[in-house]
Amino acid sequence: MNDRQLLDRVSRVRAFNRLYTGVIGVLDEGLVGTEHSLSEARVLYELEQQGVTEVAELRRRLDLDAGYASRLLGRLESRGLLVRERSETDARRQLIRLTEAGREAQHSLEQRTIEQIGKLLGRFTDEDQQRLLRSMRVITELVGDRPRDATVVLRPPRPGDFGWVVARHGALYAQEYGWDATFEALTARIVADYVENHVPAKEAAWIAEVGGERAGCVFCVRGSDEHTAKLRLLLVEPGARGQGLGKRLVAECVAFAKAQGYTAMELWTNDVLTAARRIYAGAGFQVVGREPHHSFGADLVGETWRLEWGTTGPSRRTPGSGGARSSGPAGSTSRTTP
Repeated sequence: MNDRQLLDRVSRVRAFNRLYTGVIGVLDEGLVGTEHSLSEARVLYELEQQGVTEVAELRRRLDLDAGYASRLLGRLESRGLLVRERSETDARRQLIRLTEAGREAQHSLEQRTIEQIGKLLGRFTDEDQQRLLRSMRVITELVGDRPRDATVVLRPPRPGDFGWVVARHGALYAQEYGWDATFEALTARIVADYVENHVPAKEAAWIAEVGGERAGCVFCVRGSDEHTAKLRLLLVEPGARGQGLGKRLVAECVAFAKAQGYTAMELWTNDVLTAARRIYAGAGFQVVGREPHHSFGADLVGETWRLEWGTTGPSRRTPGSGGARSSGPAGSTSRTTP
């Protein structure tokens, strides 16, 4: 990124900040039509959630300066909304809790906030509300703490998912490996072939969702013979990596193949996809062929990996025996992490 690009991006972030602070400006002084400031409302909310807590812990949670926190708590205490007292077990610890009046004030603030945000959301259609919430989640994950306990769901593809698979493969591989548009074109052909010639008894695809957002995918399709399945188009979004999602997708794909009567599974990948290769090795796949090639604007080494759990079907090839590609370049996988 050059200096001009940096300045442009800084300008766009600042423009967003001005817009955002304008939208929530009403939540600052005189929060939602009350006498409470935003900082006071945050204290009341935190104490309502935590019950009795230490002043030091409250400061840490809200990132408050010691002097400012003391003045803030003093104002709320003078209004009868909270009380501060020394711990019975350690006089050095100062505890704080809401009074009944403080709880009533917090409940009133909560209701007013719900009404105001509901009014804001009411300006948008349901689709635009979902877009807004998704965008907020992205910003939160990038600049804040990334949630690691979000619900993970593996589900069949729905309308719009196949286009997403193609788009994300094209974008991520260009970003992470510099591959050109021919890889996206290949992904589109693989997806189109799956949709047009899908055999439900022998093929399946899964979309992984984390916290309700699409985060990955994998396909199980018919292989080179009736006994062999093929794993294709494994992908995990960068923000969802490190949670075992790739491993789970591969396991689901293998379990489906076993249940449908296949006795082996193959995939084709490239040696630069080190994280994906670790997943395949962990699932029991072994490299049975390697072949240098030039594809997607890069010099690569393709690899065929195979997993067998039955005796029927073609014999295993040995590494270096050739035949690494059974259906053209990059027929199988995308980068993922455990």
